[in-house]
Amino acid sequence: MRKLRLFLLSLPLFAITFFISCRDSFSPEIQPLPAQLATYEPMSIPADNLMTPEKVALGRQLFFDERLSIDGSKSCYSCHVCEHGLTDGLPKAIGAGNKQLPRSSPTLWNIGYHKEFYWDGRSGSLEAQAMAAWKGGNMGVGEKTGEIAAKINALQDYKAQFQKVFQSDATPENMMKAISAYERTLISGDTAWDRWKAGDNTAISMSAYRGWNIFQAIKCNNCHDGVLFTDQQYHNIGIGMDQNEPDPGRGKVTNKPEDTGAFKTPTLRDVARSAPYFHDGSAKTLEEAVDIMLAGGKPNQYLDKKNLEPHKILPEQREDLLNFLRSLNVDCKLTKPALPQK
Repeated sequence: MRKLRLFLLSLPLFAITFFISCRDSFSPEIQPLPAQLATYEPMSIPADNLMTPEKVALGRQLFFDERLSIDGSKSCYSCHVCEHGLTDGLPKAIGAGNKQLPRSSPTLWNIGYHKEFYWDGRSGSLEAQAMAAWKGGNMGVGEKTGEIAAKINALQDYKAQFQKVFQSDATPENMMKAISAYERTLISGDTAWDRWKAGDNTAISMSAYRGWNIFQAIKCNNCHDGVLFTDQQYHNIGIGMDQNEPDPGRGKVTNKPEDTGAFKTPTLRDVARSAPYFHDGSAKTLEEAVDIMLAGGKPNQYLDKKNLEPHKILPEQREDLLNFLRSLNVDCKLTKPALPQK
């Protein structure tokens, strides 16, 4: 038995799949990855919304300011709070006027690296998404964006900042540009897993390290890949497809039958804090969400069988996988700035 264990410990990662039921199939020492892999690629910034410290500071104020909503009850931060992994911790978002929205609030971590926005990818830019959320159910402003902009301009401290940053008064368009500039600074880069990637082999536990290897062996990284932990693609994993009128997801955007019930792969960064899970918030705990994925999703005619298949792992391996996911926790330090009052 000792010789068998030594043999298994010597196996490379590609062979782990064949021994996924053997707890001792991973290296007994945590091996750091090359430090250069810990960095992100340069972010693509729109030419018409270049980032400056002043613009980001202005956007931060607007992001936290409830006066941007139609009834003064909601800010952008209301749906993207630190303690819930930059989500709101609700199954489905609650907008202005206490109106329940049809989907959950996705996290904003690393949102500046995304190409399409919303669960169904219907928005092609961060600025367009911000405008849609402002006018739509989230903030409820509708066609009164000009009125809100006028209220912002009536505050001299805001007015002076807009003049300095945009050489104009506040407008609906440049307000959303400022907010988007701030949102591009919401980068998750100092998790325990990131520190391990950078060369600190004490940053994660042995259990989390085994979980990382399991994560790869059962091909979770088919969709949750790279440092963003998302392929930014759309997949049907069966969530909500058993409802009388399932959410069509990406299918409503593309009008392609094969996209029915497909939703954008969420990042796993800060995932342990962003419960409940999936676009409808139907999984209350991380354990429940992991079990759904280990089962290969939920059967339906549009299920992404290319990337999803059931995997049976031991209870202790499931805990290792969960500990790896917990190693992606972010030490969020967003705080509300002082807002202009005159």
